[in-house]
Amino acid sequence: MVKQGRRMVLSGIFGKIRKIYVEYPQGWLSSPLENSGNAQAAWRTDPSKSGKAGAMGDIGTHAFNLAEYVSGLQVSKLCADINSVVEGRMLDDDGAVLLKFDNGASGVLVATQVAAGEENNVKIRVYGELGGIEWQQADANTLKVMRPDKAAEIYRTGTPYVSSFASHNSRAPAGHPEGYLEAFANHYRNFFLTINANMNGEIPKEEWLDYPGIEEGVRGMMFIDKVVRVRKISR
Repeated sequence: MVKQGRRMVLSGIFGKIRKIYVEYPQGWLSSPLENSGNAQAAWRTDPSKSGKAGAMGDIGTHAFNLAEYVSGLQVSKLCADINSVVEGRMLDDDGAVLLKFDNGASGVLVATQVAAGEENNVKIRVYGELGGIEWQQADANTLKVMRPDKAAEIYRTGTPYVSSFASHNSRAPAGHPEGYLEAFANHYRNFFLTINANMNGEIPKEEWLDYPGIEEGVRGMMFIDKVVRVRKISR
C-alpha cells in the first residue's frame, strides 16, 4: 500500500503536493533500559557505538525515507528540535523536524522512543491540491484516499484495482495480513530480479527497480548529520 500511495501521488491525481506529515512513535526506551542489561538499548544509546544520533538515527531516518519515497520529492531544508528526555541518556530519544521540500511543500517529521505504550506504528499523510492519502503500519494492508468532493476511499492489498507496483509486491491473497517481513522479501526479490535481468541482457521491469539504493542510504545519513548540526540536544 505504500507503493500504491506513491504511484497515486506521482500520477498527479492529487495535484501539486502541499503538505506531508510523517511520524514514527516508539515507547520502548521510555525508561533507562540501557542501565539494566538490555543489549539493544545499550548500543543504541551509546555514542561510541550508535554514532551522533539516537532516535533520529535509529527510526527518524525511516520516517524521512518514507516521506521522500511516497511523495517523490526531496527535502531541501529542515529545522530540528531533538531532546534527551530520559535522565542521563547521552543521545536523543525524542524529536521533531520541520521539513521544506524541493517543490515548496512543507512537512513535519516526528520520531520518538519515549511515547510510552507505543510500538512501531509508522504513519504518513500526504496532501495535495486535490486530495491526499494516509497509511499506517498498524494497518499495513489499508490505504486511505481522501478527496474534498467525495467520501474517503479505502484501498486494500491484493485487490484487482491496485497498481501493478502494488500487486507485484503483494505476497498473499487479499485479506491475509502481511507487511513488515514481506517488505524485506520484496526488496530482496526485486534486487535479484533486476540483477538477473541485467546478467541475461534483458531490461528489468519498472516494478522490479522500485527498491532503495545507495542514494537513499546517503540521503538518510545526510538527514541525520543535518538534524544534529542544526539543533543541539535539549535536556
